[in-house]
Amino acid sequence: MVKISIESVDNVNIFEGLFVIGLDESNKDLNYLKKNTKLMDALNTHKFIHEGHLENIGKFGKNIILYMNDDDKIIKIMLLGIGDGKKLNEDKFRQLGGIISLKSKELNFHNVIISNFYSSPTNVESIIEGLVLSLYEFNKFKEDRADKSPPTFYENYSVSIITTDDSNLKNEIEIGKIVNICEAVFYARDLANSPPNVIDPNALANSAKTLEKMKNIHVDILNQNQIKDLGMNGIISVGKGSENEPKLIIVEYNNSTASKGKPIVLVGKAVTFDTGGISIKPSDRMDEMKFDKSGGCTVLGIMKALGNLDVPINVVAIIPAVENMPSGSSYRPGDIIRMYNGKTVEVLNTDAEGRLILADALAYGIAKYSPKYILDFATLTGACIIALGTNIAGIIGNDDKLVSKLVSLSRITGEKIWQLPLSEEFSDLIKSNVATIKNIGGRTGGTITAAAFLSHFVSDVPWAHFDIAGTAWTQDGTADKSYNPKGSTGFGIRTIVKFLEENQDQ
Repeated sequence: MVKISIESVDNVNIFEGLFVIGLDESNKDLNYLKKNTKLMDALNTHKFIHEGHLENIGKFGKNIILYMNDDDKIIKIMLLGIGDGKKLNEDKFRQLGGIISLKSKELNFHNVIISNFYSSPTNVESIIEGLVLSLYEFNKFKEDRADKSPPTFYENYSVSIITTDDSNLKNEIEIGKIVNICEAVFYARDLANSPPNVIDPNALANSAKTLEKMKNIHVDILNQNQIKDLGMNGIISVGKGSENEPKLIIVEYNNSTASKGKPIVLVGKAVTFDTGGISIKPSDRMDEMKFDKSGGCTVLGIMKALGNLDVPINVVAIIPAVENMPSGSSYRPGDIIRMYNGKTVEVLNTDAEGRLILADALAYGIAKYSPKYILDFATLTGACIIALGTNIAGIIGNDDKLVSKLVSLSRITGEKIWQLPLSEEFSDLIKSNVATIKNIGGRTGGTITAAAFLSHFVSDVPWAHFDIAGTAWTQDGTADKSYNPKGSTGFGIRTIVKFLEENQDQ
């Protein structure tokens, strides 16, 4: 298990591991090194490195490993470029943490000591996030034996972050909390990365059920008959083409007795594999449709984090889990579905299935729990990738204050989101001649018309919809960030946990 600690200079032995020194590109004076740690007098690094080399190494992310003799001992040093120190932000600190871990892993250094090139507790928290998140590995299928996964570097990794004697870092930073949140991200990544023959709706429900071992968590799994009896025909219609029956996963985290402690409801789309149904997708890159369950995986990751953190709040997660397959029993273009809240939907494209299952779950969550807020997460539209690319998620809602708060928090976590408008013109595009609404609104504004569809199922409850189609996993155009390995990113978990902590019941 990873071990991270904040240590006084006097308590650290630099001979025990890789010693990391942050190097600013804008400072050509070699005395800069001495200003960043009390240990540099002993190292005399300036005797070994030409000043011109130092300037090049100082560029963000650049690094070099030095091995130096000190009497009969070897000091192993990593000079790490931090770029212009005045322009560092939290995401750059997060990336620096990831670079340190990945370099340690490459060189098989299981012990690392990091000098104090940071300037605040928040910076250190970001470094720790990057250190941990970068070490995620999805390797359970690389071992010949099904009951054994290869060992990971993460399981035997130790990091000491140096603080000065007068610093209060040790008291200000909750390392255990940061690691717990990162491990919740790992859990979500594992689920999303798992292939569709391993994670179908039933397997996802079984995984959710394991969260019940955690404090304050209760899990209910509704089967196909129960879903049908409730009138959730959106979920039933999408799932009926598959041999794997749909499930409705409900995870309740109850940790507040406040008189006004209305729950916050989180809804996550979990299409464990999406062929497009009768409106079948092209075969190219269809394998990536295992990631169409990412919204549900994100929500389960959030609940796992809450179970570890003991936040005094009530939160309910609702995850409709289906597999969208073509068969003789599949729903068809032209079908009209009566949804949980009584509204009818004309189906024009069976590949616009995510909004159907989300709609039922949103309406159910509001009717059953009368929430303070309701948030949903979905890999919903390719149009969002066209609009915002693969590094920014879209957010749309009916409450500007709620949306603005979420956008603000995303700037801290580096999980970038951008608000898109929701106006009557887009609602007009989904009006149907034969039903209340239709499930697609044409080629233009596809992300917004999808949200306009969902808005029919949230009434006046403050609501925010996250379209994470571009950010849920690494794709063409995804920025190369050290803390986001290939595959699932677990996007949104860290932002929403911050949001929930700020909305805890007093």
